[in-house]
Amino acid sequence: MSKRRNTLLSWLLIVFVLILVAAAAVYVMWPQLQPHASLRIGDGVFKARVAKTPKELEKGLSGTSKLREDQAMLFVFGHDEKWSIWMKEMNYPIDIVWLDKDKKVVHIVKNAAPESYPYESFTPNEDARFVVEFPAGTVSKKTITIGKQAAFDENNIEGLKL
Repeated sequence: MSKRRNTLLSWLLIVFVLILVAAAAVYVMWPQLQPHASLRIGDGVFKARVAKTPKELEKGLSGTSKLREDQAMLFVFGHDEKWSIWMKEMNYPIDIVWLDKDKKVVHIVKNAAPESYPYESFTPNEDARFVVEFPAGTVSKKTITIGKQAAFDENNIEGLKL
């Protein structure tokens, strides 16, 4: 009976370790499983989280604590429009860049402050297909200007479906 019990405990331990390894792997790989793109614009290259669904587009960066200098949020809209951006539940200022369907910069707002919500939303003068949010100061540091061409790798813009 003791030998059988030891064998059972050994198997349970093995299963437990395998579950821990799997959980750690998912934790480490989670950002790569989410929709993302490598975004190049001005003098910068950014790791961009992608928002495409209505829920993701509405939430954006709301509730996040910060973006690193090499990070951005890319909003992908299904058609061209003058998409407004608000600062609801934002905790830090950002630069906002609107891109047309050809990924050319058509409008820029620098240093949009969290305190602007609910009094102000930011709207471009021209229709856009994409909006990119960066940490405040990025537009100036990376020489992002109206007319600049952006490029992003759309290989994982849909994300990996588990």
